[in-house]
Amino acid sequence: MKLKGNGGLAVLLIACGALILLAKIGFGLGFLMGYLFPIALLGLGYYGIRNGSKFFGWVIFIIGLFALVGKFSWLFAILFAVGLIYFGITLLKRNQRTY
Repeated sequence: MKLKGNGGLAVLLIACGALILLAKIGFGLGFLMGYLFPIALLGLGYYGIRNGSKFFGWVIFIIGLFALVGKFSWLFAILFAVGLIYFGITLLKRNQRTY
């Protein structure tokens, strides 16, 4: 079977639809389904930007980006906490050298 034109997009849409259907039936992948929609929005926004619909492509892309940032907020909180700890240790070491 040889795919032409938008065959890759068709396969991607079929796979996404199958995952959503499996989740509704009860055989979902749990945590993955929460990330699937924002990633799909990013992909559709990028696809829209590349094919000339720049305004709607950017709108969909930005909505997907905000949704994905919301999903990864726990990771940003951990990175922020590690950064604060590192900065605090650096300040303590700098203060000890001056005395």
